[in-house]
Amino acid sequence: MMKINLEHIGRRFNREWIFRDVNYVFESGSSYAILGANGAGKSTMLQVISGSLSSSEGTISYTMGGVLLNPENVFEHLSMAAPYLELIEELTLRELIDFHFRFKKYRSGLDRDLLIELMGLKRSEHKAIKYFSSGMKQRVKLALAFCSDTDMILLDEPASNLDQQGLEWYLSLVEKYSADRILIICSNQIQEYSFCKKQLNVADYK
Repeated sequence: MMKINLEHIGRRFNREWIFRDVNYVFESGSSYAILGANGAGKSTMLQVISGSLSSSEGTISYTMGGVLLNPENVFEHLSMAAPYLELIEELTLRELIDFHFRFKKYRSGLDRDLLIELMGLKRSEHKAIKYFSSGMKQRVKLALAFCSDTDMILLDEPASNLDQQGLEWYLSLVEKYSADRILIICSNQIQEYSFCKKQLNVADYK
């Protein structure tokens, strides 16, 4: 059981507060939607939660089975997919998967070939990522996030560049691979987060 505890968290750029005094707890087995208009600060909040961006005030703590984790090691427990996270475009799909799983473990029962099959990209496994369409790249990002053996999944605009078939594929990943984890989704598109049990609106913390 993993838990993320935000206490009076705030983040500002220059003199402008993006959000302030956020008190919230995220727990394993629940799905959360971070909502807000474009530019409201959803992505900033997600980056603070992930530890890739420091908060301007307040404290954030991570516990696993009641034991406090070192913030520097939190990256080992999370996987993330976002438009601003780039793939290594010079690698082929097979090479990229192998590189990714040098740092993460596969979810139980998965391997490279099963992952490629899951993505629906068998015909492109030897193609460099730079030749992939934006939708194909999004499939790769999402599959790597869901199929890594991590305790939390952080997604920013997960259905961006996906067509209707891709959206249904994304929702099948949620159903299959998120049950026992913390799932946090930044979005203002209801089809991306309609299944989320809990919601947090950035506008409430201005």
